[in-house]
Amino acid sequence: MLNRRHIRIKVMQSLYAFKGHEGDDLAKDEKFLMHSLDSMFDLYLSILALLTELHKKSKDYNSKLQKKLLGSDADREPNTKFQDNILLNIISNNNMLQDIITKRKLNFWDLDFEYVDILFKEIKNSKLYETYTNSLEDGLKTDKKFIIDIYTQIIAPNDKLYDYFEDKKLTWVDDFPVVNTVLLKVLSKLKLTSAETKLLPNLYKDEDDKAFAKDLFKKTILNNSKFEEEISKKTTNWDTERLASLDGLLLKMALCEFQKFPSIPYKVTINEYLEIAKEYSTPKSSLFINGILDKVVKEYQSNNIHLKSGRGLI
Repeated sequence: MLNRRHIRIKVMQSLYAFKGHEGDDLAKDEKFLMHSLDSMFDLYLSILALLTELHKKSKDYNSKLQKKLLGSDADREPNTKFQDNILLNIISNNNMLQDIITKRKLNFWDLDFEYVDILFKEIKNSKLYETYTNSLEDGLKTDKKFIIDIYTQIIAPNDKLYDYFEDKKLTWVDDFPVVNTVLLKVLSKLKLTSAETKLLPNLYKDEDDKAFAKDLFKKTILNNSKFEEEISKKTTNWDTERLASLDGLLLKMALCEFQKFPSIPYKVTINEYLEIAKEYSTPKSSLFINGILDKVVKEYQSNNIHLKSGRGLI
């Protein structure tokens, strides 16, 4: 579910919030980092819980239509294609998924039902809904396409939902685009034979990624003074405020990877932090960071220190 860039961003955020010193016990701060990473999975589950509630809403809506005393023929026999949607039924009837949502107390939509109502109304009044419910095509492929379309065009872009997630947990604002990408990938690849487990991807690709998160966090803190001194020698012509900002932190993380993670190529590290700087720092940050890191790498290579090992590494 998480790739290395997502992990780097979470480590950056945790380091930015870190108020301790090199010699402090880092257990509490490491726990904060791991909780922050784990919360991405909570957001993923919360969105699946939202889809479950939208499915329930469609059933309730059709049931109320059928019970109307002065209902029309259309009311008595409503179009049930949305409530019969195969993908929605897979999600709603997945006991493993629903148990995890319940245990982690992530089905808060029954209390905040107004968001479900808003989204359902918007979906029902959309051209997507009209085309889907009037179509003679059926099957998992058609049903998946409809859910993916309404998610990408109606649910994910909804400003009220975005604000709600921000109020629920501040870190979810940064997590939302990442989780959206993961969710759409999972839904698009879902098959009836593997639906039970494939809806619940692992948070980490493997144990190495989880260890990378912890090690990058701890080693950046434990070598903070050393990295700071090394950076200051390369930045005599730069504003000290820039070094005290996020740019300085990204440089320290990059130096940590250069020195403490021999299997990660220099180019990979540089490219990753340039992309993170473009998204999270100032317009000039990537130019600044690229210039400093390029100097550092050339110095390491000329002095034959902190060399990288492994196939294809430079």
